[in-house]
Amino acid sequence: MDGFLIIDKPIGLSSHDVVSKIKKKLKLDKVGHTGTLDPFASGLLILCVGKATKLAYLFSNEDKTYEGTLVFGKHYDTYDTTGKVLNQGPVELSDALIHHAMQHFVGHYEQIPPMYSAIKVEGQKLYDIARRGETIDREPRDVMIYEFDKTSDYLNHSCDFYTRVSKGTYIRSLAVDLAKELKTYGALSRLRRLSVGDIDIKMAKKITEVTEEDILTLEKYFMDMPSITLNDYMIKLVKNGVYLDERQIKTTQPFIVRDSNANMIAYYTIQEGYTYRPVVIF
Repeated sequence: MDGFLIIDKPIGLSSHDVVSKIKKKLKLDKVGHTGTLDPFASGLLILCVGKATKLAYLFSNEDKTYEGTLVFGKHYDTYDTTGKVLNQGPVELSDALIHHAMQHFVGHYEQIPPMYSAIKVEGQKLYDIARRGETIDREPRDVMIYEFDKTSDYLNHSCDFYTRVSKGTYIRSLAVDLAKELKTYGALSRLRRLSVGDIDIKMAKKITEVTEEDILTLEKYFMDMPSITLNDYMIKLVKNGVYLDERQIKTTQPFIVRDSNANMIAYYTIQEGYTYRPVVIF
């Protein structure tokens, strides 16, 4: 079985926990996820099954949407309310002030990832360093915030929000940076991922509900992708992993190779120039 499983991850499980549960439940050997979703968070988690594990990058590069809850007045080491309080201070905010500050972040901005993240620095994951009680400098990343706004009134030092962001954006850092802009402290008290690219939470199943029939097969996923049809001789070469070039196709986009019966044989992507390499052979 090769394809993708679209899971609605519950709060309290790591992405790795979900992978383990799905492998055990569906008796699958090869399962991976397409991007970590913190145990603290819930929502969309896309799993790759079988040969699809080679395609995780397709989703990690996509824009993502989230909704959640911000709480102001305290700074936590994890940037969310599951962590240890490091600082706290007065809060004098209003709906208008929060809305205005949120709009300040729409567009490109340089974001410093939180210490509690899976980013590696000199071979060590930041969260392993953080758990030792250490803090190190992190390189800022250019991220894009497409939308960021309140979805509830500001009450009891808290409000709900919605955001659409580029790959590599940490919503916990966005919460902390927003609070700095408002001259106070802040963190996430709730986070839910709603979409990754064109994959929406409405398509997801809970771990307890999912079955083999819910696997989005590679054939179905790539159904509308541009394709080329090659003769039997070339199909044999494709099945052996041959690279293609401008003699077969001239394109700047990934494509599917099909045989004369329209069967999907392989998924190719650009190597360089007009040279193409097979990523998955079906």
